[in-house]
Amino acid sequence: MRLDKFLKVSRIIKRRSVANEVCDMARVFVNDNPAKAAKQLKENDIITIEYKTKTLKAKVLKIPTGNVSINEAANLYEILEE
Repeated sequence: MRLDKFLKVSRIIKRRSVANEVCDMARVFVNDNPAKAAKQLKENDIITIEYKTKTLKAKVLKIPTGNVSINEAANLYEILEE
């Protein structure tokens, strides 16, 4: 699954267009490498998002195949650092 779609489906970022913008600004890293929105994610990848005042680090636990409910979205990743 694409990085921008995973960020939206997992509800880490609210909109896919916003996820694309954040990736274009080089504020998203996958396994400590700068990542573009089209980066294909795998289970156990570490996503790091740099906000203005904080950094969010999450581990991908599961890649969904379709739409995900709000309750299931939190089970797709594990927060490592906030």
